[in-house]
Amino acid sequence: MAKVYTEEHEWIDVDGDVAVIGVSAFAAEQLGDDIVAAEDLLEVGDSVDQNDILFVFEKAKAAVEVYAPVSGEVVEVNPFLSGDATEFHDKLVGLEWLYKIRMSDPSQLESMMDETAYADFAKE
Repeated sequence: MAKVYTEEHEWIDVDGDVAVIGVSAFAAEQLGDDIVAAEDLLEVGDSVDQNDILFVFEKAKAAVEVYAPVSGEVVEVNPFLSGDATEFHDKLVGLEWLYKIRMSDPSQLESMMDETAYADFAKE
């Protein structure tokens, strides 16, 4: 399956029954480079429902929530999320993944956009 995208600017790349999740390059650019921390991180073993908050990027003057595009169990968290916040922007622009979730309902992917549809969506 090719990478798919949500309207909240997350991307999902499927590896078997595991959704590898990140934020799009467009979203990373919109976040900017003033991220000071990632907070409220979920941990391996946590269950999540589609559209639950995965974590919050704390910026100098705002907070940006990142949502779960699929339901399931967190099987891996990228260690950079608990590391030095000064590296976040470069890693996100480089399309670094954030979470890996073992999907409980793969049919949730059916309503997501392919790369072409997402590119058109992001232009709007």
